[in-house]
Amino acid sequence: MKKYQLIFTIPLMVLIFSNCNTGDTDAPRNDFEFTSSTPQPVALQSGGNLNDQISNSRQNAITRAVEMVSDAVCGINVTQIREYRRSPAYDDPFFRLLFPDRGFRQPVKSLGSGFIVSPDGFILTNEHVVHNATEIVVVLSDGSTNNAELIGSDYITDLALLKIEGSNFPSIKFGNSNDVIIGEWVIALGNPFGLFEINAKPTVTVGVVSAVDRDFGKQKNDKVYQDMIQTDAAINQGNSGGPLVNSLGEVVGLNTFIFTGSNSNAGSIGLGFAIPVNRIKRVLKEIKKYGEVNRRFWSGLEVDDITHMVARYFRLESQDGVIVTNVNKESPAAKAGLEVGDIIVEVNSQKIKNRSDIWRVIEDSDLRGGDKLELVAIRDKKNLNIELKLEEISN
Repeated sequence: MKKYQLIFTIPLMVLIFSNCNTGDTDAPRNDFEFTSSTPQPVALQSGGNLNDQISNSRQNAITRAVEMVSDAVCGINVTQIREYRRSPAYDDPFFRLLFPDRGFRQPVKSLGSGFIVSPDGFILTNEHVVHNATEIVVVLSDGSTNNAELIGSDYITDLALLKIEGSNFPSIKFGNSNDVIIGEWVIALGNPFGLFEINAKPTVTVGVVSAVDRDFGKQKNDKVYQDMIQTDAAINQGNSGGPLVNSLGEVVGLNTFIFTGSNSNAGSIGLGFAIPVNRIKRVLKEIKKYGEVNRRFWSGLEVDDITHMVARYFRLESQDGVIVTNVNKESPAAKAGLEVGDIIVEVNSQKIKNRSDIWRVIEDSDLRGGDKLELVAIRDKKNLNIELKLEEISN
């Protein structure tokens, strides 16, 4: 068996200290010099305190950003009502006859993270952190606990807005997620595994932006995750709802979920995803004003699948796409210039084969009034690029 040995060579130095009182840690230690053979060490600034100089050298953009935002990060303790299903054995017809009710509801405790977005006590977190909550208690960085009111939430974008009583709370400044640079430093703060409870201070992890504009579309639970920011800053259970900030101390995202690589592993492997702050701004404005997000809109456009006969009539090469069958007067579709008989083959750069594809694009894109659809349509055998702006239907 091979043995390895580490050998360190250190240049011989003679350290001469004067006026050094080892019994007084506050005594200045600036009257010293290094004498040695080459290379000559760099002298510290004269007149300064050694401890202060070392401390200053440890300060950087990351530590300054953490200092700016950490007091606005909070832990969120929630009592939720969760539904559970009984053992699969109850799927047997005999057991179903004896025990028809196979589900039950039970209150459970859970933990998450959040951050204060305004001095008057508004707090942002994930919707899944407070979903079906019967009680929400916020723990601030000074150790105080506050009962929180749920102002509103949006299940689809997984965002919720809370409110605690008081004023002059420390808050975090919003940044611009469109300016996020792949490879730049980012900091994730939050309450993983309830560690916030130990000393009422958030846990800090540091990494870089690994990627941006990650579209996951509509999930099995009907949530829609779009334009997500990917980071390798460690995010674990309890980090949900905490801020992802840049080195300027600005929020660029809200930590939401991770990939673990397997069903058995629940820890971070460096694949965390955050909702971009520009999406948050838009949703937050609606939640604060209405308590929900209005997704009712209209286009004034009616379409149908392309049959074999329609394809032959228009001399189309395939039956892919949808045909416009009606355009309402003065509707968004009419204003966009769409006409009956147009063949729509693309919506937002996604190929359209039938009506189901259009609904899929709408659901995956989380569209609302004011959003635009970029269409590619065929008219008289020519491709047309058409921008259709959806109009909101008032509550």
